[in-house]
Amino acid sequence: MLRIRSTALAVALLPAAVAAVLLVGGATGRLGGSHGEEWTAVRWAVVGGAVVVLLLAAAVAAVVVRARPALSPTVPIAEETAPDLYRLVRDLADRLEVPAPSAIALTPDCDSWLEDRTHRAHGAKGGGAKGGGAKTGSSMDSAPPGASVVGRGERRGAQAPVLVIGSPFLWWMRVAELRALLAPVVAGTGPSVHPDIAAARRFVRGLDAAVAVAARGSGGVGKAGEAPVAALGRAVRRPALAFLGWIARLLLRGCRDHAAEMERAVAAAASERAQTVDYGLRIVAQEQVGLAYAGWDRLLTRVALPAWRMGRWPSRLDAGVVAALTELSRRDRLAEGFASRLSERPACDLLEEPGLIDEATSLLAARLFHGGPSEPGPDWAPVDWGEYPEEVVDRKWRVEAARLHRVLDEQPRSGALGPGRAAPHEAASGQGPEPEPAAPTLARVMDRLTAAPGLAPTGELGEEVAARLSAEVAREDDARATDRGGALTEPGAGSGGGDPWIDGFAPLFPLQPPRTGRELLADHVTAMVCCAAIDTAGAAPGLDWLDGPALLFGGRRRADLAHSVLSLVEDGDAEPLRAWLGEVGVRPEKPVRLV
Repeated sequence: MLRIRSTALAVALLPAAVAAVLLVGGATGRLGGSHGEEWTAVRWAVVGGAVVVLLLAAAVAAVVVRARPALSPTVPIAEETAPDLYRLVRDLADRLEVPAPSAIALTPDCDSWLEDRTHRAHGAKGGGAKGGGAKTGSSMDSAPPGASVVGRGERRGAQAPVLVIGSPFLWWMRVAELRALLAPVVAGTGPSVHPDIAAARRFVRGLDAAVAVAARGSGGVGKAGEAPVAALGRAVRRPALAFLGWIARLLLRGCRDHAAEMERAVAAAASERAQTVDYGLRIVAQEQVGLAYAGWDRLLTRVALPAWRMGRWPSRLDAGVVAALTELSRRDRLAEGFASRLSERPACDLLEEPGLIDEATSLLAARLFHGGPSEPGPDWAPVDWGEYPEEVVDRKWRVEAARLHRVLDEQPRSGALGPGRAAPHEAASGQGPEPEPAAPTLARVMDRLTAAPGLAPTGELGEEVAARLSAEVAREDDARATDRGGALTEPGAGSGGGDPWIDGFAPLFPLQPPRTGRELLADHVTAMVCCAAIDTAGAAPGLDWLDGPALLFGGRRRADLAHSVLSLVEDGDAEPLRAWLGEVGVRPEKPVRLV
């Protein structure tokens, strides 16, 4: 990569070198006929081209050097808030004979890595992230004796990077397992302070940041009523940024294979060095990584996502990982023995205030995986696990039930069934639509979705209701995103004028692919059934750590509802659902409370 950088520099200087030869040759008379008009024209043309090339090269180099690469958004951990954790990492670095990381931060994900943030101290007014330049934690040990520092320009390469740790690891893993897991990561600080490796990484990060600058700058559109000077500046800036992006992408393609080989070599060297530290325990730690990732994924998609969609964010996600994996150990024979680990000291004990750190990482997870403001507010409030069933599950079901009834109310009036067709509840009398009941009931929903003899198949009505539900949900999500100040629907695209980047990093949502109309309809019918069960049969909303919202009868979960609902939604057959309702004592003709 450094060779590619040198080659690019040589190419930029080549026209200047040719121009210098022509000028010196003409001045000394060494070039035959150099005083002729043709040679003079050639000489000044080459000089002019060399000046243009040098200016372009200087502009590209300035952008590459000053651009601020995006950083992974993390929660900084100061040493005074986690002295035991810093001590563990520092002792680990001593055993590995490598520099200790300069600071520690947590990420709301199941991964750990080293991240160089020294470039944030330079060019603070450059482009890039807004919040990534904050100082994270206190400085740890400096580079060991013998680490080379080549002038001021290479000093950044001698400073150790920041250690980023996946927050679920701290709560699920034991202290010894965490130390074994971090050994190969911390071992990577040795190559990180090598001047050549540091310079090569800075070059690649600068090119990547330059591509991002070019993409952001060349993608803007003019505004109505824009001043002529601003419009002219935009017209000049677009081709310049397009040229910058082309050069940066060209150099990145040339560096891609070399960068991959270098990182593989660095990782192999770090892994080999770490074999001397807790090698046997590392195997156990890697098993725990897979478990933590599985529990974290289920917790986000099944438990946190329903809350996020309602403007609430669970404030103890990392503690939820422990509960989810403990529940998994209870259900899965393969997980036997995991509960015995809980008697050992958890790694989160290395933090002075684990609850506050958990809350901070939970909010960051909500921003990364769903979007939303960086601070709590009326429409973006934290929720504790003890309040989750009432504040999220019950409210979610009643909101969906109300949406379903609203769509069904609009259906006959809008004529969505088409000319000459009648809704199922309208066929018997032949006297047109009957007045809708004053209170919503589950019986009404089942009647509307049940196939009636002699009418169009209920599947057509289901498709129309599902399409209306999809449109309604999308409209509510857009309105909520605008109210929250521009939460995103996809990376790189904003809503309501918000910033599409979070701390210089593109959000990682959506967690799940968009739900189909039939899936939405099934969810809404299930919500209506749950509301009826709570209001008429003494059921209660609950939380399943692995599956999310749950319906409880006598404190025990009923998980056999899905098949009956699918029979109604997909086949128009309400008999399985009626049988289920009779078994648990739900009265579908009774009105339910909606939000």
